[in-house]
Formats: sequence, structure tokens, C-alpha cells
Amino acid sequence: MKVLSVNLGRPTPSAHSDAADGLTGIGKQPSAGPVPVADPGPKGSGGSGLTGDAVCDLRHHGGTDQAVYAYAREELDAWEKELGRPLPNGAFGENLTTLGLTVSRARIGERWRIGDELVLEVTSGRIPCRTFAGHLGERGWVKRFTREGATGAYLRVIEPGTIRSGDPVEVVHVPDHDITAAMEFRATTTERELLPRLLEAGDALHPETLRAARAYAAQRNPVS
Repeated sequence: MKVLSVNLGRPTPSAHSDAADGLTGIGKQPSAGPVPVADPGPKGSGGSGLTGDAVCDLRHHGGTDQAVYAYAREELDAWEKELGRPLPNGAFGENLTTLGLTVSRARIGERWRIGDELVLEVTSGRIPCRTFAGHLGERGWVKRFTREGATGAYLRVIEPGTIRSGDPVEVVHVPDHDITAAMEFRATTTERELLPRLLEAGDALHPETLRAARAYAAQRNPVS
């Protein structure tokens, strides 16, 4: 298991961006050198966890619990066949393109050590937005991506460090529940009846998902 590439985005004008300045950092390219990674701070003020990576819409992206986005090369390869076009590393706006990791099926709270220092923790799947759809230029992309459910994973930084393409990835902790990034995605989009099950993952969940799961469970089982 390894990181094939570490991908960084620069602010670029886009007609599909929801940022006030019309910019997006979704168009990412592999970095030629090492990249420091650290907790960027709370959502709304903190951007990417990777130095040199642009997050332009801080309302919806970036911050502690979405510091890093990973996507498996194997899933990109499957999409290449589906779409009939090449998808280079970084094509989905992912910071880390991995090989040998079942990223979408990683469990919430699962921890990865990358290289000698960095430790990341899975928090959620990725919900597609119109910027993603506009970036790819595929008709009906949001629905297609949602239907497939190969979401990749957002991660928070547990231990900061510097990473580079080719670094090995070691799964150093696997929780004893079965709540995966893909299940979290389904629960927050098309199968909301799954929300109470997410509570098994506890505080490892993205805080927004944890609040939604608690609220849904309370509505289903109101205190008399």
C-alpha cells in the first residue's frame, strides 16, 4: 500500500465555483517534492491540511475534519473504463492518490501512517458538488457519482508530518465497528435511515455527520 502521488491545487477561475471570488482549487497536480501536512484549523477558517494546496470555498471545504482527501487509483481506473477517458492522478481533486488501499471502504476512525511521521484518520466520504461536476464536465455527474458510491475518504490529521509520492501507507488502527466512508456517504445522501447506525463510530465521525445522526435518532426515538 502506498501513495502514488501527492496532489496540490492552485486557485483557478471557474464558472462552477460557489466561492465568492469564483475560484476553485479542485484542479490538482502531483507535487514533485515533499509536502508538509498539518491540521489546518476549524472549518470556515482553515483550508487544506497540505501546504501549498488551495481551498477556495471555506464554507463547504477544508478544515480539521476535511484536511486531506484520498482516492484510490483502482477506483479512478474503474471510472476511466466507465467514462471512456483518461483520469490522471488528482483528477477527482484528491490530495492523495493511493494504490492498494480500499479507500471508500475504510472504516470511520481508521488510522493510516504515511511515511515516517504523518498519521491520518478517516472521518467521512465525499459528497459531490457542482464544482466537481463542472470540473469533470460529465453530464449528470453528481447523480452518477452518488449512485456508484465510490466516495473516497476525507481524513483529519492526528500527527503532522511531511509526505511525498511513493511513501508507504500502513493501516495502524481499525475500529471494531463496520461503519465505512461509503456507508457514511449513503446515510447522509440516499439512505438516511442508516444515520442512527453511524453513531457506532462515535466521535471519529465528521462532527456535522455526528450531529445529523444524533438528531435523526432523536426524532425516531423521542424522549417521552
